[in-house]
Amino acid sequence: MLNTGLRTGEALGLLNSDIDLENRVIHLQRGVKEVFRREGTESTSGREVKIGKLKSTSSKRDVPLNQAAVDAILDLRAERYFGEDTPLISDEHGGYTRPVNFRKRYYRILEAAGLEQRGLHTLRHTFATLALQNGVDVKTVSGMLGHFSAGFTLDTYAHVTTASQRQAAKTMDGILSGSLQP
Repeated sequence: MLNTGLRTGEALGLLNSDIDLENRVIHLQRGVKEVFRREGTESTSGREVKIGKLKSTSSKRDVPLNQAAVDAILDLRAERYFGEDTPLISDEHGGYTRPVNFRKRYYRILEAAGLEQRGLHTLRHTFATLALQNGVDVKTVSGMLGHFSAGFTLDTYAHVTTASQRQAAKTMDGILSGSLQP
């Protein structure tokens, strides 16, 4: 999630067949969420996993993979692989992982690493912030995040663009000052 900017439900909805490692891309097609259990279902927790559409039409997208993401996918497959038509992040039986269980696993990893407990969405936020701070244009970041518009991305990450704007002003000052010298 840190390497792709995926939402939790998007990551949990990935099937192994959605991932094209040869072309280094994920084809996002579905999401996972937990909903209150309907009468007559087998869930004992009062909640059930629902596999369905993504958050919006712009959420259905292809997301490129960097080497760290490829390595993480290979690690996940080495740990627990039930086949192409099973979730990448599966439960112990090869089914979809409940978001609450994924969150608990994430918190245990943070605790073991001695890191402050932060929500999973922080990974997405960090991805976007680092991309913008390091010169990836907002339109590209917006597309990778599945936002409906670059304006929404700018509104969400305005603190990043403000810092970038200050740096741009300094850069332009140097350029213009140098060109106006006799």
